[in-house]
Amino acid sequence: MPKSIYSKEYKRVVDRLKKARDEAKLKQTEVAKKLSRPQSYISKIERGERRIDITELKKIADIYKKSLDYFVK
Repeated sequence: MPKSIYSKEYKRVVDRLKKARDEAKLKQTEVAKKLSRPQSYISKIERGERRIDITELKKIADIYKKSLDYFVK
């Protein structure tokens, strides 16, 4: 298995993103539509294949009705 290029801290952010989406009872397609992105965009973020920057994280946090602290603490 290849070594992850991301830190444990980043993996925790990704795990929280998946958990928050589940808690919001949203599908990847629904989140993608709200962001005007393809579903694969959300999928790649959740699989750790695409890094998310702070502005994207803020938009997603707003959709999930979570604070940024939820993802980074």
